[in-house]
Amino acid sequence: MPAVKKVAIAGAGIASIAAAIRLADAGVAVDIFEERNELALAGSGITLQGNALRALDQVGVWNEVRQHGYTFDGLVLRAPGPEAKIVAEIPEVATGGPDYPAGMGMYRPILAKIMLDHAERLGVRMHFSQPLTGFSQTATAVNIEIAGEPGGAFDLLIGADGLHSTVRSLMGITTQPERTGMGIWRTVVSRPPEVTGTELYYGGPLYIAGYTPTSDDQMYAFLVEKAQDRSGFSSSKSAEIMTELSEGYGGPWESIRQDLRHEQQANYTWFTHHIVSEPWNLGRVVIIGDAAHSCPPTVAQGAAQGLEDAVVLTELLTTNSTVDGALWDEFHQRRIPRARDVVECSVQLAQWQIDQTPQADAVTLISGLAQRMAVSA
Repeated sequence: MPAVKKVAIAGAGIASIAAAIRLADAGVAVDIFEERNELALAGSGITLQGNALRALDQVGVWNEVRQHGYTFDGLVLRAPGPEAKIVAEIPEVATGGPDYPAGMGMYRPILAKIMLDHAERLGVRMHFSQPLTGFSQTATAVNIEIAGEPGGAFDLLIGADGLHSTVRSLMGITTQPERTGMGIWRTVVSRPPEVTGTELYYGGPLYIAGYTPTSDDQMYAFLVEKAQDRSGFSSSKSAEIMTELSEGYGGPWESIRQDLRHEQQANYTWFTHHIVSEPWNLGRVVIIGDAAHSCPPTVAQGAAQGLEDAVVLTELLTTNSTVDGALWDEFHQRRIPRARDVVECSVQLAQWQIDQTPQADAVTLISGLAQRMAVSA
């Protein structure tokens, strides 16, 4: 019998819904409370490494997910400039093992919708426009507060409510995301036939330029620059800025610029990083995903780590009969060092770019991390 019968989850992101699916599939009653009025179905693409695909299989959505993404097994590095010369083709480590591709690109809103539909079929109850604003707990229950009003008693509260987690703050944890000094432009464009996997351009007028296929006919493209205030721009102005910034890159970027000139949208965010080093739980309240850790997407492990948090936590909750110190000790032993490893490697890669470190060995760092991620969480 699972250690919990009734669980509340704050936030409706990938880690949150993954945890909800796993618990509901084990017979646990799950309620998700989300402050927004609907599932976030805006956004661009997401890169999922093999260990993320393995986790999606453990969640039970891999068979559907792989029908809507674009899989690949290698990484192409190109030089900046008009010729966009290929300088390296690197076979990626299959971090999910031999049963999964090394990586996959996917349109993020489709992944979110697949997971939400799966959760609802299992009986997970979604509560939109219902922000969690407080909690109190006893040795056996957590009483939650929703929009300032009593929200019921649960066996466990999972805070999967993102970078600026309310649950994290309510737990008394003062750790906050820190900016890395980089900002990223993203857009969704058509996929040129020659693009069959992730391609990256290091250097040139920007830190990084690149793109990842998300389907047979689409890909998402991105440009990483020195972080600055890019707020308040219209969609057309954002696309115009991204077009101008990309002029230092050739090859498939010619096709990307054509799409950007035809009313494409672009969005901009800053890279951040943090890791909660102290325990991620306070009694029967626990944080996972971006609430517990974040990193710049330089090694494309952010989603994978959130999914692994959800898989490990729910494994322990459904294979133990009590929520006790031993359960939390194992959870922390399996998750904190691994998440810290990803955060530190991601930040190191970003800092090398900022500092233009001549002796930086990105290939060794990335491949070494990939080998460690290939071991199941």
